[in-house]
Parts: sequence; C-alpha cells; structure tokens
Amino acid sequence: MKATRIATGCRLRRIHRQLEEYTVLAQPRVVIVGGGISGLATAHYLHRRLGDRVHLTLVEGGARLGGKISTEQIGGHLVDVGPDALMVRAPVTATLIEDLGLSALVVSPAGSGARIWSRGSLRRLPAGTLFGIPDRLLPLMKSRLLSPLGLARAALDLVKPAPVGLPDDPTIAELVRPRMGAQVFDRLVDPLLGGVHAGRADELSARSTAPDIEALARGNRSLYLGLRGRRKNAAAKPGGAGGAALVTLRGGLARLIDALATRVEGDDVRLGSAVVAVARGTGGYEVTLSDGTVLEADAVVLAIPAFGAAAMVRAEAPDLAAALAGIPYVDVATICLAYPRAAVGHDLDGTGFLVPPEEGKLIVGCTWSSAKWPHLADTNTVLIRCMVGRRRDQRWVDLDEDTLVSQVHAELVEAMGLTGRPTEHHIERWMQGMPQYIVGHRGRLEAAEEALGRLPGLYLTGSAYRGVGLASCVADAERTADKLVHLLNNARPASEVSA
Repeated sequence: MKATRIATGCRLRRIHRQLEEYTVLAQPRVVIVGGGISGLATAHYLHRRLGDRVHLTLVEGGARLGGKISTEQIGGHLVDVGPDALMVRAPVTATLIEDLGLSALVVSPAGSGARIWSRGSLRRLPAGTLFGIPDRLLPLMKSRLLSPLGLARAALDLVKPAPVGLPDDPTIAELVRPRMGAQVFDRLVDPLLGGVHAGRADELSARSTAPDIEALARGNRSLYLGLRGRRKNAAAKPGGAGGAALVTLRGGLARLIDALATRVEGDDVRLGSAVVAVARGTGGYEVTLSDGTVLEADAVVLAIPAFGAAAMVRAEAPDLAAALAGIPYVDVATICLAYPRAAVGHDLDGTGFLVPPEEGKLIVGCTWSSAKWPHLADTNTVLIRCMVGRRRDQRWVDLDEDTLVSQVHAELVEAMGLTGRPTEHHIERWMQGMPQYIVGHRGRLEAAEEALGRLPGLYLTGSAYRGVGLASCVADAERTADKLVHLLNNARPASEVSA
C-alpha cells in the first residue's frame, strides 16, 4: 500500500513537471528589436494583454534603454536633451501616463507662446494657426511677419475659387502657396513644420505629414475659412477647448523610460546587442546577433529606424528592404546651454522661437526651457535648448563641439541680445535621426505592407511610418501589440505595418 502511494506520488510529480515544461514551451516567443519608446511601449502593451503568457526578449544595440529620450544634469537641473514634451491630447498617451503611475509628475508649459525669428526680430506667432496657417487676419497683421503685400496676398484666400487638379499626393507647399502666398508659406508654415520634422515643406507629403492641412485644402474653398470652421466645431465639443496639448514630466522624460523599463524587468533584456539579420526559420523566425547568437521567435517586432530594419531583412526579403530603404532621414542635433541670469538681462516672454529656412541660420528652433517649464525656472540660471539640422542643411555636421556651441551662441546673441557666454553645454548628435515623410511616403508604406503580407509574424513600428512624435510612436506601438496578440491567439493572421 505504501509502495503504491509512493509510486502514485512520483507519477503526479512527473506529470506536474511535464505540465510546467509544456507551459514554458507553449509560451509564444516574441523578440522586440529596439529599446526606444516604440519597443518599450510595444512590450508594455503585450504584457498588458498577455501578462506572463509570452516569452519576451528585448534586444537593444545601445548601452541603455530609451533611444532618443535622454535626460541630463545641466545647470543644476534635469533637462531633456532629446524630445522634451508629450502630446497628451492623444488619449493613448494620457492613458499610458496614468497606467504607469506618473500623473503626479506631469508639468504643463508656461509662457505665452512661440516666436518666429524673421528679418532681424523675434515676432510673435499669430494666435489661431494650424501649422502656420492662420484663421484670423488681425493677429497675423499685428505680428508684422508679413509685408503689406504679403498680407494682401494671404487675404486673397477668402475670395479665390476652389482649387482644382490637386496632385494625388501633394506637398504642403502645393496646398498653401497657391492659396495664401509665398510669405505665409516661407515665414510661418515652413519653420513650424521644420521645427517638428527637420524637413522642408516643399518636399514633405501633406497626406503623410499634415493630413489636417490636406483635408482643409480638399474640403474647403478657403483654407482660412475652413480652419476657422474647424476650430469652432472643436470648441463646441465637450472638452474641445482648454487643457495643455503638450506636457513633460518633473525629472525629465527619462522617468517615462524608467517606468516602462520596470515592465520588462522579468524579460530577457539584452543591451549592447546588435542584430545583424532576421530570417525565417523552422516554425518562426531566427534573429541573429553580432556575436553569433541566434534567437528563435514566433514573432519579431522591429522597433528601429527604417534603414536599420532594411539592413536586417535584406537577405530574407529584398522587396521589403527596398521599400524601407526608400524612407530618407536627416541628421539633427540638440545643443542645451546654461546661461547666468545676468547674461539674458530681460524676462523671456514666451516658450522659444522658430527660424524660417529663408533666414539662412544654423538654428532651426530654440526652446527657452526655463520659461517654458515651471519646474526648470531658476533665479540664477537660464536654460536654453536649440535644435540644428534640417533637410538640405548639413553645415553643422563637421563642426567640432566648441565651434558648434560658439556658432549657436552667436546666433542667440543676435536673436536675444545675450551679453554673456554659457557656463555649461551639452550636445546630442542624432545622425540619421529624423525620418522624412516626403512625397510618395504612403506608397512606400503600401509596398512594405505588401511585402510583410508574405512574412506573417514580422512587424514594423516606430517614427518612420505614421508619425514622428512620441504620442504617435506610442499609438503605433499599441496597434502593433494588438495585432501581435491576435496572431498569437490564432484569431487571424496579422502581419503588416501598423495601420
């Protein structure tokens, strides 16, 4: 009898071990390549949907997580040297902040809006503009951004007939210049979009970069009247007016990365590991690392720049690689400077300024961080953050650190009247840092989707596809995770660029 009980107990323990082994083997294996906001957010949403029912490996080529989100100590403050704001009017971003327990750290901007550095003066950006398109003529006139002739030309938009024969994928210039004239485009639209995309609006696809502008142009006889009607409709909706669109976090956006990193602490996170190839294997994919390690996966998410993804899949899927390699990138840099308060000599009335390409300056945009963000206000130090680099302007690339700081400082002296040099500086160079949604971008995405249709279980996400901002990356990561969950649950095949 005792021997029977012992044998039964052994069988039960053996069955229990077999069940545990089966559970481990039954976990779908997912490899996420890229530890920036897109990769981390994808991992977060996968765990939200699947819990521990997924075996996740996160591979990051750099020495840290976060990608371009980076926070450094400058002038006694934690300052973001990459992106410095989150769009919280996007519900997915607001929800993510709440889910991660970061709501108490949210900081809304202060200041009274941005300026445009045009023709030797910092001029107030007119109230009521969408990507530089005005919906009121009086603020535009008061800004003195346009000459009297430029104002008259802009006003013609009110009486000109509806445009006909627009291209299928027009540039922003093709929509704005014929309607409102060259000065509105050159002194308002181009610098605003350049500040966001580091691009030139005469090359950027309106459909992919600023769909709101394309919708206005196609759906209204007048851009001016269409934008005014759009704002009235938005204000009439519950919650349609008020509330900061952009926020940051006390302590910097690195707090967001830290919170997301805690969600992958139990996963296989590999830093300093470069992926050299992704190819189909038996029952899934093989991800080959630079040290020769091969990771087997049921699904792979490439949350990296398009050119990097192209290199990884070129041998397996040359058609996909060609579509991805067709997405151009621009080199950009941020230069963060700390000045003694006495060097500024006056209060900074606003959040910063943008510079039209026609001015020929090195600076693309400048944030007065101490004025924009209340938690960075300081009686002794002024923090200024500048961006350089845009399409067709690589003058800064070969400058050494001291020369770059000196040239940026000289332009700040010219724009702001500074009387002293910075006491600290920090430079971040992002080579091939900003994807460009030039004309034909949607066609390249469609070609990538078609190629991915032949590669079930392979996904692309990130700023190269459907939005360069952090909010767009988070939204794309959530959609990618949802499609991956459908695939892993055998609900339906899902393999495409997030849509």
